[in-house]
Amino acid sequence: MNFTVYSKDGCPYCSQVKQVLSAKGLLYVDYKLGVDFEREAFYDQFGEGSTFPQVVLNNENLGGCSDTVKYLREKNLI
Repeated sequence: MNFTVYSKDGCPYCSQVKQVLSAKGLLYVDYKLGVDFEREAFYDQFGEGSTFPQVVLNNENLGGCSDTVKYLREKNLI
């Protein structure tokens, strides 16, 4: 499984979702706003008004922190 986390500094939900993935031994790549992408590209990919973080699994957008945790529970990954 290839998780990608689109995050920004100072975001508690970004930290939380990365902690959940790490605690379960799930590998992820972390892309940071202002370093790896700009806000315009973020909105182009996820839609205007999207919030941080956004988590992608194998090119499927899982959504933010709560949506990602819900997905992981449904798939018995946590």
